[in-house]
Amino acid sequence: MIPSSKIHLYGIYYIYQKTMHRMEDFHMELKQGENRFYFADDKGGEAGEITYYPSGDNIWTIDHTYVSDEYRGQKLAARLLQAVVDQARKEGKKIIPLCSYAVREFERRNDYQDVKAK
Repeated sequence: MIPSSKIHLYGIYYIYQKTMHRMEDFHMELKQGENRFYFADDKGGEAGEITYYPSGDNIWTIDHTYVSDEYRGQKLAARLLQAVVDQARKEGKKIIPLCSYAVREFERRNDYQDVKAK
């Protein structure tokens, strides 16, 4: 259940429901599709995704990262990127970060440099 709060405005109480969800409030599953990872929520929707495409035999280019507004602030994008990095390591691939989120994270994190394409 989503908690409600009361707001006092001009002598009237308005009740609103918070629309931000916390991960512990619902079941979220990380799934892998063709050239993408995504989070499926317990309602059958997608909370976020990261996509990549092959750029040669041993290189993937990350071109898109998205997290739905209601799930932002919970590090879903970081978990999606980590899934791609882990899979690239497992398969011996290198990564070209193209989308702005991946570029920023690859610049910030030293532990991703082993999979960054030169």
